[in-house]
Amino acid sequence: MLLKNNIPLRYIFGKIRNELVFMLIYTTAIAIFHEYVHFTPISIPLAVPAILGTVISLLLGFRSNQAYDRWWEARHIWGAIVNDSRTLARQVLTYTDVLYPGDEVQRFRERMIRRQIAWCYSLGQTLRQKPPAAGLEPYLNVKELQFLSHYDHVPGALLEMHGRNLREAQEEGWINRYQQVEIDRTLTRLCDSMGKCERIKNTVFPSTYSLYIHFSLLLFICLLPFSLIEYFGFFEIPLVMAVSACFLLIEKMAIHLQDPFENKPTDTPMTTIARNIEKNLRQMLRDQELPQTHAEEGGKKQKVYYIM
Repeated sequence: MLLKNNIPLRYIFGKIRNELVFMLIYTTAIAIFHEYVHFTPISIPLAVPAILGTVISLLLGFRSNQAYDRWWEARHIWGAIVNDSRTLARQVLTYTDVLYPGDEVQRFRERMIRRQIAWCYSLGQTLRQKPPAAGLEPYLNVKELQFLSHYDHVPGALLEMHGRNLREAQEEGWINRYQQVEIDRTLTRLCDSMGKCERIKNTVFPSTYSLYIHFSLLLFICLLPFSLIEYFGFFEIPLVMAVSACFLLIEKMAIHLQDPFENKPTDTPMTTIARNIEKNLRQMLRDQELPQTHAEEGGKKQKVYYIM
């Protein structure tokens, strides 16, 4: 997920392009009919759309708040994943002692930390419904990749491997039982964060609620030209277009925010967060070289226009 400070107007209004084209044709037809046919009953009191617009404003505000709460909860969960990933690496590094370079303890450290990096990327890809094991080769060995091939839920399998290695470390005497319990608590928190993300992903925003608001919004927009035509004439065309654009953009914003794991421009920046986790953990491991798999996103930079 790439962030950019300036959002082009083409991207913003491209989300409601079809609606604006329809409103342009609709309001122009009403203005022409009123100006040249002189059919007086075409106008309606301004109070009718005013009351309806007030109700819709409250409903859109409530929906936007609910959608933002989902997005913020997703970002909050990934903030916890950052903290727990650093905690896991710190515990693995400080609870164990390396007698000489390349010994079993050192390999245990590297397996745990590299696997945790792979877990962060895999969780993001799973939530976005992409191949969960794609691009994990730089972080896992052949046996680990074969182990993952038997699982549909790759992030869960990676945590299981964490637990198996943790038990082996305790049996070998590299960590004591109390240290094993503390590291296992960190793994439990990571598992909880994974479950919270899946809860948001699998909990669909009520479709009937969105449908009712959308129909009410269309009714308000369709009635608005009849109330303004008597006062503004042809000038009601840009006025109705501006008001419609404001309401439609707010609705689109809520639609995008309500699903923070759908790989949309307003998506939670999971790849960027996982990349930062990788940098931190590799620095703790004294391994500064980053693989190209996730750094280049398949060799091509994505062109995305939005900000957090």
